[in-house]
Amino acid sequence: MRKDDLCITVPTFFRCPISLDVMKSPVSLCTGVTYDRASIQRWLDGGNNTCPATMQILQNKDFIPNRTLQRLIEIWSDSVRRRVCVESAELAAPTRDEISDAIDRVKIEKEERDDREVLSKIVRFGRESDDNRGFLAGKDDFVRLLVDLINQVDFKTTSAAKSLVVQEAVKILSMIRTKISDRRRFSNLILNGRDRLTVIVYLFKTGNVELKIDCAGLLEFIAVDAESKLLIAERDGVITELMKSISKDSDLSLIESSLSCLIAISSPKRVKLNLIREKLIGDVTKLLSDSTSSSVSVTEKCLKLLEILASTKEGRSEICGGDGECLKTVVKKLMKVSTAATEHAVTVLWSVSYLFKEDKALEAVTSANGVTKILLLLQSNCSPAVRRMLTDLLKVFKVNSRSCLSAYDTKTTHIMPF
Repeated sequence: MRKDDLCITVPTFFRCPISLDVMKSPVSLCTGVTYDRASIQRWLDGGNNTCPATMQILQNKDFIPNRTLQRLIEIWSDSVRRRVCVESAELAAPTRDEISDAIDRVKIEKEERDDREVLSKIVRFGRESDDNRGFLAGKDDFVRLLVDLINQVDFKTTSAAKSLVVQEAVKILSMIRTKISDRRRFSNLILNGRDRLTVIVYLFKTGNVELKIDCAGLLEFIAVDAESKLLIAERDGVITELMKSISKDSDLSLIESSLSCLIAISSPKRVKLNLIREKLIGDVTKLLSDSTSSSVSVTEKCLKLLEILASTKEGRSEICGGDGECLKTVVKKLMKVSTAATEHAVTVLWSVSYLFKEDKALEAVTSANGVTKILLLLQSNCSPAVRRMLTDLLKVFKVNSRSCLSAYDTKTTHIMPF
């Protein structure tokens, strides 16, 4: 049994053999087996004349209340209720006044164990509501205090308690990051002081899934301009770890946060070229093709990455390379995913087929029945920008959109791509 996050083990002999629930009114049959009164009554009312546990034929159907067992169950239930009340009170999120006092007590020179207990309390408080997270982000010097806690740490020599303090600080910063009003100032705090970026990257490499997600979120948030994006992307191991985190075997939330981070840091050309050299396009194609590890959000982010990388000659070459598998996968995602996915997919096709007229792109799109889907999309409620790109694509494929659309109109009604 579970009471929120409290685990309760029920003694086996307190459970009814029929319902497997804790017995409310235990009664024994002539066979000596005890059942909950309601469960055994339903069994007998159903026309059965045997003991459900032993399958012996009942000599009589009389019930004998098992008062000893009932008393034991009552004593156990009372103790469980008391435990739940105590532990629920301990797990309850603290008040704002308590948090304010806790923040005042957090000092870098204090014992790490005390810091971790206070920070754990703050984590519970922040998870309670959006307002609580806003309260924490707006608290005087609290963000600076957390940033100072993640100064350069040698995790090979530092104490376990100090390591846990740093992890708690990263969790809180990630949790409240969207409530931080001055994003650029926060980015500078992380990137310009005592190599705190190294600590976040190390935790991203070595942490559990939850901590990896928090670190990826922080890295995305501090990527505010070309300089910060280059600093993050060119830090040793970042790209490798992000790409490892988008494998089909990874946690879905980790895949989404890693893709968001890759999108955030990928705008500088140097980063794009590095991502292409690391074969990101192939990994993204596999992710798009794998229905088990893909969601609408993952699909949108994958297509957005391809759109970004298609702005380079090297990226277009990779997208159109091989047997055109990447482009064929993009064509499959043109419809019935989401508006954003359609826009990203159309932009990819437009970049490689119309804007830069890659011959291999035309072949791949045609073989994947892309022209038909383009025509169908033109009949949908797509945005003006998407409609212009679709019209451009039809010109490349030398298709007369008016005549083709007239032919489709005789067979179909209004078609929605989503």
